[in-house]
Amino acid sequence: MENLTVIKVGGKVVEDENSLQKLLADFNAIKGLKVLIHGGGNIDTALADKMGLQVEMVNGRRVTSAEMLNIVVMVYGGLVNKKVVAGLQALGCNALGLTGADLNIIRAVKRPVKEVDYGFVGDVISVNTDALAKLLSHGFIPVIAPLTHDLNGQMLNTNADDITNAVAKALSRHFQVKLVFCFDKKGVLKNVNDEKSLISKITKDEFINLANKQVINAGMIPKLENGFASLESGVKQVFITDVNGIGKENPGGTELVK
Repeated sequence: MENLTVIKVGGKVVEDENSLQKLLADFNAIKGLKVLIHGGGNIDTALADKMGLQVEMVNGRRVTSAEMLNIVVMVYGGLVNKKVVAGLQALGCNALGLTGADLNIIRAVKRPVKEVDYGFVGDVISVNTDALAKLLSHGFIPVIAPLTHDLNGQMLNTNADDITNAVAKALSRHFQVKLVFCFDKKGVLKNVNDEKSLISKITKDEFINLANKQVINAGMIPKLENGFASLESGVKQVFITDVNGIGKENPGGTELVK
């Protein structure tokens, strides 16, 4: 099987012009097949504030009202996605911007209401692997925004880490997948304010233990949950690192191990 690199980049990296340009250059330099999945950063939050909408987060995951959904579709599927695609095209990388609705790439269902009503948030149920594989085989580089659809005309806000996990798992049936989560820290830290507290390797049991002690919390939890789910479902390597790890054979940061 051919090698495939799946990069998930956090919104804060995309927001900062310097880190974005480094990301695009390093992503463009990656040899072989590749996919880029991005978040949205705080652009949507800033826009929501201007519109008087309150942003609610629960366990690192966003609650999405109908009004907030309109904002995230505009920001994620429009502004951020096309900015990334245009930047890659400027480097000669034939990128193609997609949401889950395009080519029915990612189908989801609205998350059922249990302890928390997450609103218009989607849980992924299928990935159109054949369509993605065809795009890759024809030299196109998919750049995927964190939006899905329910095949009934409803767009859904979906956690970019969840999308990354689903895409990486699906493509691992056809490719040798290396998955890299890139955000604004060096990796998983024991102390979020101390880069020297980096955990270079982590097992699932160690993650659960640190999460129970609240050493690991908030947005890092879905990254690790999804990373381990990918690793257990056929993805060969999973790393969590910063923008400096993109394009390197060994991305550094934190490697998830079985």
